[in-house]
Amino acid sequence: MNAAFQSPESGDTATNNGSAPALKLFIAAPRGFCAGVDRAIEIVERSIERYGVPVYVRHEIVHNKYVVDSLKAQGAIFVEELDEVPDDAPVVFSAHGVPKSVPAEAERRKMIYVDATCPLVSKVHRQAERQIEKGQHIIFVGHNGHPEVIGTMGQVEPGQMTLVETVEDVATLQVPDEASLSYLTQTTLSVDDTAEIIAALQTRFPHIHGPKAEDICYATSNRQAAVKQIAPSSDLVLVIGAPNSSNSVRLVEVAQRLGTDAKLIQRADEIEPEWLDGVGTLGLTAGASAPEKLVREVVAKISQWRTVEEETISSAMEKMVFKLPRQLTE
Repeated sequence: MNAAFQSPESGDTATNNGSAPALKLFIAAPRGFCAGVDRAIEIVERSIERYGVPVYVRHEIVHNKYVVDSLKAQGAIFVEELDEVPDDAPVVFSAHGVPKSVPAEAERRKMIYVDATCPLVSKVHRQAERQIEKGQHIIFVGHNGHPEVIGTMGQVEPGQMTLVETVEDVATLQVPDEASLSYLTQTTLSVDDTAEIIAALQTRFPHIHGPKAEDICYATSNRQAAVKQIAPSSDLVLVIGAPNSSNSVRLVEVAQRLGTDAKLIQRADEIEPEWLDGVGTLGLTAGASAPEKLVREVVAKISQWRTVEEETISSAMEKMVFKLPRQLTE
């Protein structure tokens, strides 16, 4: 995990002086930063070291205000489009990926750019190219308007890829040729929802081709599986993440599907004391773009009101590490 966003681990038990009953806190593992987020943050920091300030970043490098603000303090300037970046300034592309037109414009303007696209998103981009080369029309399962969806659909020509968001979308889908179809998915979707959509696609289009391995990334799958471990035993689940973070919102939905009340928060100061009324067991996790510091901040906040007994519930071990772009390591 990126050192700047780590926090020292506290002991297993935090106490307060209140008279409220003790609160059992189940903390999900894995949680927080994934390898793609760690890599993206390090790319911005190393770009600042190599090129000096300012370094521009097209779109939020990851969907987390705390991370973005921390990088701003180091000299990063966040913009939405390349036309906001001077030709002679370095620019980093976000972890979500960008349409092909973006690096093409940067090259045309002879800009210095560093691509922080998560390698697992880049893998989906390459799959799209291969499917188009085979003459297939692509059905892309994702959330309309999400930066990853915009970036992936921007890998092919208009009309070569159709977006679906729900099982209902599949029922009304019109395709050019049912015999030449393939599908891909956004990497941060609900595992369960996506399985239903793919099943609907395969039922309606029996000859549709899928990727050799699922596109939903290991971190998204692991964090959802971890929530499934803690939610049934929790009266309430708190998910640390941004409202525009797809993987974080999905974690809330996973808990709610299991019948557990769940809330999305960005920082500890959003927690209301009354949320804990009648709560004896609390689940806590963090989306893939939320640093561990924010987890400890939440634990400290709750400990002001209740005696907290922590227990980490682990469902998987993550050891994935992605290499940095060669231009930052040579």
